Amino acid sequence: MKDEKFGFIIDGDLEILKKSYELFNEQPVDLDLMDELPAETHKKPKTIERTVEVSAPGTFWGKEIRNLKLEPSYREGWWLNRVDLPHSQPIKVSIRNVWTTGDVVSNIVLRSGSSHNYVRLVEHIIALKTGMDIDNLMLSFEASGDPPLFKKGSMDIVDALNSAGRKEVDGEVKYFTVKEKVSIVREDGSFLIIEPAEKGRMSLDLDCAVDFPSAIGKQRIKFPLNDKSFNLGAQARTNTTFSKMLFCKTIGQVFADIRNLGYNKENVLIAKKNSYWNEPGLVHDGKSLEAAWHRAILDLLAAIALIDEGRFIGKISSYKAGHFLDVEMVRLLSTNDMFIEVK
Repeated sequence: MKDEKFGFIIDGDLEILKKSYELFNEQPVDLDLMDELPAETHKKPKTIERTVEVSAPGTFWGKEIRNLKLEPSYREGWWLNRVDLPHSQPIKVSIRNVWTTGDVVSNIVLRSGSSHNYVRLVEHIIALKTGMDIDNLMLSFEASGDPPLFKKGSMDIVDALNSAGRKEVDGEVKYFTVKEKVSIVREDGSFLIIEPAEKGRMSLDLDCAVDFPSAIGKQRIKFPLNDKSFNLGAQARTNTTFSKMLFCKTIGQVFADIRNLGYNKENVLIAKKNSYWNEPGLVHDGKSLEAAWHRAILDLLAAIALIDEGRFIGKISSYKAGHFLDVEMVRLLSTNDMFIEVK
């Protein structure tokens, strides 16, 4: 279905999209950085100069330290290597290798080959593929089901990669956008709208709004992807409710998919109905925008990282969306051959 305002409706009901879009437009913008310059483009692929490691308590068990090794690579793209499965091949960060985006607790799981060769909760790591100038990278995990959980979002990984330097490798970086405006909407009104890059603007621009029935409430930010916006958002912790955190640490211990024992008041943002249980970050004009930044940088950009065809440019509007909708959009764009190279 095509619509004059929303372009190609790749999935969902047009009437729901119209009503939801009105709510999106009525929501004030808390921070607008669209006057800033976008990230610089590059033509030669880059990897890092030397291997670096980061460590933190595991997300699921909490008590054991988990290590993540970041290594230079001449393979095209980002690859996830299970060092505890020496006979398995690395998993390419690609929409073709998405196993699930989660049912109980939403997260992106990538798998290739054997059903044992998977890595879950990768979104806050692979988002860096979109936000940083590193095109080829090998990431070695020691435990697929228990990635490290940091106190500053993903900034520990960003800092480690920046300390590793850069070197160019053979090949050419290609930039892609969508052939036309594309929209997707769910029954709950959450939507994504992706528009082609403006002629002469090699930028990924984002307009991201969240609306939670908690102290987080309504937040909306607009910005071009660049070092400043990326480094702001990369600090944002994942958010949860006080009741969900309590559940994970009690009854939830029985279930492997939601055993987030690593959650604490330092590494996650915990929201109650009318207040935060801990101190929120990324405050602008007296209001925390941490949830919106996390959603835009560490969630949405993770799905964009799954696009095989080089780097993506264009405009993305996101309203109350999450991992499932993000990944479904990328899957449908790929299936329907909606990407086109920008030269």
